Amino acid sequence: MKTFITTSIPYVNGPPHLGHAMEFTIADVLARYARLRGDEVILSIGTDEHGGKIAEKAESLKLTPQEFTDQMSQKFQDLATTLEISNDRFIRTTDKDHEARVQKIWESIKDDLYIKQYQAWYCTGDEAFFSDAVVKKNNNVCPEHNRPYEKIVEENYFFKLSKYNQRIKDLIVSNEFLIIPETKRNEILSLLDEGLEDISVSRPKSKIYWGIPVPGDESQVIYVWFEALLNYITVLGFPDKSDFKDYWPASYQVIGKDIIRFHAAIWPAILMSLGIATPKKLYVHGFINVDNLKMSKSLGNSIDPFAIVDQYGADAFRYFFLRHIPSYDDGNFSWEAMASSYQNELGNELGNAVQRTAVMVKNYLASELPEPESKKAYDQEIGSLIENCRFDKALEQIWLRVKNLNQFIEDQKPWSLYKAGEQKKLVLVLNSQIKALRYIADLLQPFMPDVSDKISLIFNSKQLNLPERTLFPRRDLD
Repeated sequence: MKTFITTSIPYVNGPPHLGHAMEFTIADVLARYARLRGDEVILSIGTDEHGGKIAEKAESLKLTPQEFTDQMSQKFQDLATTLEISNDRFIRTTDKDHEARVQKIWESIKDDLYIKQYQAWYCTGDEAFFSDAVVKKNNNVCPEHNRPYEKIVEENYFFKLSKYNQRIKDLIVSNEFLIIPETKRNEILSLLDEGLEDISVSRPKSKIYWGIPVPGDESQVIYVWFEALLNYITVLGFPDKSDFKDYWPASYQVIGKDIIRFHAAIWPAILMSLGIATPKKLYVHGFINVDNLKMSKSLGNSIDPFAIVDQYGADAFRYFFLRHIPSYDDGNFSWEAMASSYQNELGNELGNAVQRTAVMVKNYLASELPEPESKKAYDQEIGSLIENCRFDKALEQIWLRVKNLNQFIEDQKPWSLYKAGEQKKLVLVLNSQIKALRYIADLLQPFMPDVSDKISLIFNSKQLNLPERTLFPRRDLD
């Protein structure tokens, strides 16, 4: 089976934040699990690099837009490496192949495009237009960027989004286009009930020069968010490459809740206009608050994901954000919660079980291990939770098994069996513990690949590889 998984592509006007890191990690779990299942997988991530906001930021730094996007895109590539993301592709919307394919797609949907004069309020920081009601509510100042809205009158190309309203609704209602969780499915259905309006999909080049030109009309550039959506098929070589034919439709597209309208309403309409299938599943994750407050520039409470990994390691980062951020809702990060998770759950529970078992095998069994099982099957219940994007619940189930490891040691008291000379029972007890640890290592593979590999290295042979240090060495909070 061929499986294609994507994240949204972060806009490079700022450095990576916790939301980007969590989204990369979520998609990676889905990809690693699919590979364990035997699927051939393409996991695609990337960066969104055009638009007026990028040109404006580059100019403020005395860089060309290309120089600026080169620098910023590298930060996201570094984040993926740091988090051990197993992506097969990294697409940049400044890639020449993407730009050429976007222009071909534009030509292919010409029947759904038309030109009209447009008048609306615009914020460069959002790269978006706003209604009179929103502008009035905010006293004519964008609250996110602290700058006045601009009244814009211009002639743009429009896409016939309204034409596809009912077809999109039918796909979502039937779950042919499955939106997870149900709360987000209901949210987009409510929007569709109100009715979609046609949307502007270009801007005058005189206003925004850093973008992909509209083919046949050099006075216009394709709106940044519109061409960015197309990355999900250009990365597969739409329309002529075999990867597109083999891997589309996407099995999962992973996005944040702030861009659900683009991915659950506009994106399906574009695909329908092209005559191709919509993704199978759209998973919409929530936001991460910091110390129970929304992350914002004004509060200065953003957390650098690299700083967390530097302190605790990639797998501890992955564990915290997959288990302690609710999969179907918003969640909260604090350094105290991170330290508690690391020291108690990872260190005292999993790390302790591994270390104690390894030492007892060395001391009581002369490092001899039972024969590893040749065939392995992933737990169906946990697999089902992963497939339904319940990563928090999946790790809860795994951790019940982790806690049982230490309880089993306390109940069976291998040290007492050794002192009493009950060698036969001692072998049975420790072999049972070893098999349980091997199984947990397999269960953890999609979530914590490095830790999984280390546990397997220790116990998945005929002779113990005693670790030189604990899996989770003590870390100071500061």
